[in-house]
Amino acid sequence: MNVNKKLTPMKEQEPHERRNNFFEVPLGYTKEEAILEASRCLQCPTHPCIEGCPVHINIPAFIKAIKEEKFDLAIDIIHESNLLPAVTGRVCPQEEQCQAVCVMGKVGDPVGIGRLERFVADLDLEKRRKGEVTVPKKEKDNGIKVAIVGSGPAGLSCAADLSRMGYDVTIFEAFHVAGGVLVYGIPEFRLPKAIVEEEISMLSKMGVKFVFDFLVGRTRTIQGLFDDGFKAVFLGTGAGLPQFMHIPGENLGGIYSANEFLTRVNLMKAYKFPEFDTPIKRAKRVAVIGGGNVAMDAARTALRLGAEHVYLIYRRSREEMPARAEEIVHAEEEGIEFVLLSNPVRYIGDEKGFVKQVECIKMQLGEPDSSGRRRPIPIEGSEFTIDIDEAIVAIGTTPNPIIAKTTEGLKVGRHGEILVDENLQTSVKGVFAGGDIVTGAATVITAMGAGRLAAKSIDRFIKGEI
Repeated sequence: MNVNKKLTPMKEQEPHERRNNFFEVPLGYTKEEAILEASRCLQCPTHPCIEGCPVHINIPAFIKAIKEEKFDLAIDIIHESNLLPAVTGRVCPQEEQCQAVCVMGKVGDPVGIGRLERFVADLDLEKRRKGEVTVPKKEKDNGIKVAIVGSGPAGLSCAADLSRMGYDVTIFEAFHVAGGVLVYGIPEFRLPKAIVEEEISMLSKMGVKFVFDFLVGRTRTIQGLFDDGFKAVFLGTGAGLPQFMHIPGENLGGIYSANEFLTRVNLMKAYKFPEFDTPIKRAKRVAVIGGGNVAMDAARTALRLGAEHVYLIYRRSREEMPARAEEIVHAEEEGIEFVLLSNPVRYIGDEKGFVKQVECIKMQLGEPDSSGRRRPIPIEGSEFTIDIDEAIVAIGTTPNPIIAKTTEGLKVGRHGEILVDENLQTSVKGVFAGGDIVTGAATVITAMGAGRLAAKSIDRFIKGEI
């Protein structure tokens, strides 16, 4: 069988255009391109891609449906496991999961599973916009109330599965809109907010209730939710507490955490100021500290806000960067200036208390550390400075401690992560947790996988099976 070994290209905005706007960068497949790519799938009998997917989508089946131009069937197959395919098709790191184990990858490029998922999900969204909505099938309502705390990927996934099982599900969200990291953390040019809103609207059509501006632990405690008649609670509040380096000058004006910076721009639409009354500093020389996806998002956002120079400072080499390869390439194409094997040691301020320089030290790589990457070691006497007027720190996040501090008996780990058993049940009976609040910052799709596992466990708990 003669199968094309190369991935079908996807059209993108040109770098010189996209660096000046917040429109989506990849433009998606046409019908012809999607069918061509779907034809590369070997339909191998072992289906390793299904095991590689944290939510276990029947990938060969939906790709076969695309090849046969049965697009409604394709989206129905995906929706059995994932109600947010237009989201995951865009931001899921398929190259590390389903595509990493694709058999085609042994002889050429793996099948573009994420691109095909996005294609069929976008077709479905177009139908929804025309009023053609098919709500997923549900079991008969059982009247049993379950509370979901947090409307990010884990919470949404858990709510979707519990709703399909017939439970009366309410999601409590601290912000004024649903989506969690999908709306506050990921920029418009990677994940348009209208798409997130459209995907989440399906849960409302299924009967899931949303309560906004409700901070569990402050507005109401976990015990309060039980007192209100909820029989189980799922905690999916993510890891939204930013980490800093604790170096001199870090409290100067013009230094943001990536969380604050991206929340202002994405959720509060600061990039549309003054149309939206959320100001943000529009700097000319920006330093972004970190090498993950959040760092790439912050750097590319700063560029779009008008920065003339954006320096991405990372203490290891390009090969060790945890960001997706696609995001690294996009950043390079757009003109982000990588300052590798370097680490900030202090910030220097002007007479008004605003940052004007970052002093860095050069690094060399030693033996591998616990992450499996080579440990960066400072080179004595190699300090140098970069002139900046803004810095964005993107070195990681930890869970917010509010729920842990207000829930008696809830056990947490060293970094504030909630401790759970194999069923994702916490030390408090009837309280389950999953996603970044358990694992620390990870990916959208792994959080969704945790939400699905928690839904099964909650069902078993309510039935007295665990």
